[in-house]
Amino acid sequence: MIEEPSVACPYCGEMITVVVDTTAGNQRYVEDCFVCCQPIVLTIVTDDAGELERVDAEPENV
Repeated sequence: MIEEPSVACPYCGEMITVVVDTTAGNQRYVEDCFVCCQPIVLTIVTDDAGELERVDAEPENV
């Protein structure tokens, strides 16, 4: 299932929408902010049924 949650960019604070495929289970990947172009580490957490539990956004360059 494809979901489009919004997360706050850890650099500029703008809310951005990310596309998440929950059928892939838990994931961790880097995606650039659409506003400030900084790399964001996204951690996708799903439950046992494949439902999206949360999306964490952290700066890559800490």
